[in-house]
Amino acid sequence: MSQASDNLVIGKIGAPHGVKGWVKINTYTNVPEGIFEYLPWILGEEQEYRVDQWRPHGKVLVAKLVNIETRDDAERIKNLDIRITAEQLPELDEGEFYWRELTGMQVVTTQGYDLGVVKDVFNTGANDVIQVKANAKDAFDQKERLLPFVLDEVVQAVDKVGRIITVDWDPGF
Repeated sequence: MSQASDNLVIGKIGAPHGVKGWVKINTYTNVPEGIFEYLPWILGEEQEYRVDQWRPHGKVLVAKLVNIETRDDAERIKNLDIRITAEQLPELDEGEFYWRELTGMQVVTTQGYDLGVVKDVFNTGANDVIQVKANAKDAFDQKERLLPFVLDEVVQAVDKVGRIITVDWDPGF
């Protein structure tokens, strides 16, 4: 089994549904039903669980996991994160990447100014944003910057092998 740090949270087990071990599923995947494409799930202390059955129920999804037979069993796993290993993610096409791959990458401007490293990536609704932790010797004395992750406008290149993101950005901003 992978280390917990190699695991990715893709959802959360919700409240029990009925008395036969079914649980509600809170999913973080783009397509809610897509959570069932990533099996087995890891819950709790690195315990693997397999989904026996699942179905939509109104606006939510419910699932019956193998060896979860009663409402008490379902209560025991309630609120646990649903995790998978990074190896379970699909391979991406050339030029595509997962947010987790961007974390820790060096960010430099097209003029060669080192802005720092990516601390986090998040979505604002309008576009994705990278939070860049500035270097200790930042000439502009900034602790962090938020840069829009807009390809071809701000982000000029992402070098996954070299772990460098090149941006068209004024270091003073």
